[in-house]
Amino acid sequence: MTTIRTMLAALSISLAAGPALAQEPLSQEAYVNDRLKQARVADLVRRGCGSIDARLIRAFNEARKLKRYALDKGYTEEQIEAFLDSDADRDRIYRDADRYMRENGVENGNEESFCRLGRNEIARQTVAGSLLSAR
Repeated sequence: MTTIRTMLAALSISLAAGPALAQEPLSQEAYVNDRLKQARVADLVRRGCGSIDARLIRAFNEARKLKRYALDKGYTEEQIEAFLDSDADRDRIYRDADRYMRENGVENGNEESFCRLGRNEIARQTVAGSLLSAR
């Protein structure tokens, strides 16, 4: 798991069946956006903490499940691609992840604060925690 972009790109890999009618833009779909924010948190934690690694296969599988979720909700391949290509949506998700990390005590340049958040996410079995592995 290198960046949220990798996870977003992995979303577009799985094969899809025909969609139903979607009711809101993907940028407003809470479940999808929360999962992507948590993937970004996990990525930042594993980059900022030398004793925590990414669970790459798990991240890829979660990305495939997230795409399946979006397709099952009625989003089309074209809508998903447009969402994945949106700089504005990516920037918004990054800002949300940064805010989450600050609210949970992470300080840039302070490795222990990244490690503490990572250990807490793993212990609480959050989405971000499920994408991480402590050494």
